[in-house]
Amino acid sequence: MPQLHTRALSAVAMAALLAGCASAPGLNYTIPIQPEGSSGYAEKPGWTTSKFAVAAANPLATDAGYQVLRAGGSAVDAAIAVQMVLTLVEPQSSGIGGGAFLLHYNGRDVEAFDGRETAPAAADEKLFLGADGKPMPFMDAVVGGRSVGVPGAVRMLEMAHRQHGKLAWAELFKPAITLADGGFKVSARLNASLTNEKYLAKDPVAAAYFYDPDGKPWPVGHVLKNPELAAVLRAIAANGSKALLQGEVAQAIVDKVQKHPTNPGKLSLSDLAGYQPRKRTPICHDYTATGRDYRICGFPPPSSGAIAVGQILGILSNTQAASLPLQAGVPTPAGPTPSADWLYLYTEAARLAFADRALYLGDPDFVQPPAGNWMSLIDPAYLAGRAKLIGQAPGAPSMKVAQPGHPGAVKTSFAPMPAQPEYGTSHISIVDAQGNALAMTTTIEDAFGARQMVKGFLLNNELTDFSFAPTDADGKPIANRAQPGKRPRSSMAPTLVFDKATGQFLLSAGSMGGALIIHHVAKTLYGTLNWGLNPQRAIDLPNFGSLNGPSLLEEKRFTVPTVDALRTRGAEVREQNMNSGLQAIMRSTVNGQPVLLGGADPRREGVVMGD
Repeated sequence: MPQLHTRALSAVAMAALLAGCASAPGLNYTIPIQPEGSSGYAEKPGWTTSKFAVAAANPLATDAGYQVLRAGGSAVDAAIAVQMVLTLVEPQSSGIGGGAFLLHYNGRDVEAFDGRETAPAAADEKLFLGADGKPMPFMDAVVGGRSVGVPGAVRMLEMAHRQHGKLAWAELFKPAITLADGGFKVSARLNASLTNEKYLAKDPVAAAYFYDPDGKPWPVGHVLKNPELAAVLRAIAANGSKALLQGEVAQAIVDKVQKHPTNPGKLSLSDLAGYQPRKRTPICHDYTATGRDYRICGFPPPSSGAIAVGQILGILSNTQAASLPLQAGVPTPAGPTPSADWLYLYTEAARLAFADRALYLGDPDFVQPPAGNWMSLIDPAYLAGRAKLIGQAPGAPSMKVAQPGHPGAVKTSFAPMPAQPEYGTSHISIVDAQGNALAMTTTIEDAFGARQMVKGFLLNNELTDFSFAPTDADGKPIANRAQPGKRPRSSMAPTLVFDKATGQFLLSAGSMGGALIIHHVAKTLYGTLNWGLNPQRAIDLPNFGSLNGPSLLEEKRFTVPTVDALRTRGAEVREQNMNSGLQAIMRSTVNGQPVLLGGADPRREGVVMGD
């Protein structure tokens, strides 16, 4: 497999004269040649490295993490550098105005760092109800100040750096500051996102930055500079997260939120200053595939990702799924696909998992787990019982819509959350030279967040991940309703996999994609662990899933007989765009030598780099 870093290093050397970066101890960042990435589907070769690797959704962000690792930085150091560059070059997906979940392995333990946004202290469960008492239209809630939660990514990364950083905090901001000052080329994906965007230009600050004087998105290759963001990053580099959450920048955020002309929010200076990240206990469970025992670890609530992925895989283990191999796929893009029989079992398992998710999952500081423990939802006996609800006979019909289960002797006073849109995010996977590994999924929620720009960065609309309706028709509360200081439920699913017998790290993976993140990650885990694919080939598999409604298939990726066979089982089948953003790094051996195999989603412009 070709190694991108060999080409990238020569690019760095060619661009050294353009960098304008004075030599300093630690990280001596140099600007690489900036590729114009594809905004569609572009086949990728996969990457092989031997010492360390970083995978991110934009080549400039990946390169920043690579240079940090080459300078002796840790996986956490590299993640910080990557996130700051993503704020600049992929502003539609994540940034310092949003939140993140970081799953970290330090060679002994798995740790979960929660940087999820929180609701303002002045928010209440009626946050997204209109004057008529009914839930607002989704985009009416998104655009403006109402949807903005307290951004937590920077303070969380600061916490992780105190524990696991090797390079100085300020060093890690050099790549993003250099690119913000000197400019970066607008990528095809950013241009396409701006072209399809309807609301961003209504914010005068964002309009002046993202669009030309005629109101058209800057073209692909246009060099875009962001001196305001560079100034904010310099302040954070010098003074830490308080430079974002207190003082001048914090006041600008609050003013933007509270003074929105049509949709003001409730965010306050005390909300920002008081934000605290959390250390949580990861959700880890055993999983057996092709005779090998694994330990899969993911992020606990307020994320629903690890529990839903664990439920889907656990339910499938109690069906005939393991006996069903991949089949030949459609010619373009080339590659195998799951069979109709396997997809039937998967989408039924997904319906069961999403039924439980809608009823039980929420911020653990506000919501009690069923049976007193979140692990009750992935208990093997419970999942075996849930699997019995799936028809096993040939041609068995779909349940179409599943009902939530009852783990243990649980009785819940909650009502299921109605279906609601979820969007956005970006994922980073890193393994450093010391064997530390991380998976971090980071977000501002919808594309371009709340469409509010402050000092060079966008604010999140994360509060729209709460249920707009606080109760059902009978007045029963919904677990994921808005409450003061609460973290909204997420679908982000950063995942680390280990060999159960030896404890050795094997895989870091995660994706973007709203609620479909759960399916993108489950697909990648099943592809690598059950079907023996390398990360790139597993990521390349077509996307699929169900949110406890129709069976969803990535358009133009499945044969007509496969689609027809699913329809004969009674479920509605929708072929649609399912744009994932998967990144993965897997430990393996080639010719008896230990290596790291990296994969990046062909549906986005990400790459993997390493030595």
